[in-house]
Amino acid sequence: MADSVVWVGVFTGATAVLASWVTTLGNARAAKVQAEASAQVQRRDRVRETRRAAYLELMEQAHITGQLYWRVGDAFVQLVDPAERLTRIQELRTELRGAFDPLMRCVRVIVLEGPAPAAEAAEALMAAAAGANSALARVAEAGGDDPGSRGLFDEADGVFRGRLERFIGEARTAMVAS
Repeated sequence: MADSVVWVGVFTGATAVLASWVTTLGNARAAKVQAEASAQVQRRDRVRETRRAAYLELMEQAHITGQLYWRVGDAFVQLVDPAERLTRIQELRTELRGAFDPLMRCVRVIVLEGPAPAAEAAEALMAAAAGANSALARVAEAGGDDPGSRGLFDEADGVFRGRLERFIGEARTAMVAS
């Protein structure tokens, strides 16, 4: 009888140790899964915030560029003297060159951060800005009075605004998806 009590005690102790080990193993796995899930959520949140900041920065730079394009239109409407108009157009071209670099930097960040549809829309926006700037250069070369070159600029400005709207749509879609 004493032997059976010892064996029961040994068996009960071994069972308790085994149960404790299995519980510890389960708790460790659960903690690991929870830590991985938490890290994944944090990574997703960081990516989302980085993208959001990049999208907002590009929209801000595009707004600055768009405002300069509006001022070109104002110069045509408000300034009757061709020399004054040409001077104002040249000033605006200088400002646009300064605004293009930050716009290009923002596009590069978005291309890096993705996703592909937003990056493609950002690159298309930058190409439209380059096209409008080139059209404005043709306006300046023509002395500011050529209706054909002005029409090309107006068309390029419209393309820029359309591509900005497309980018905003792609950015919104990307933010909802993330």
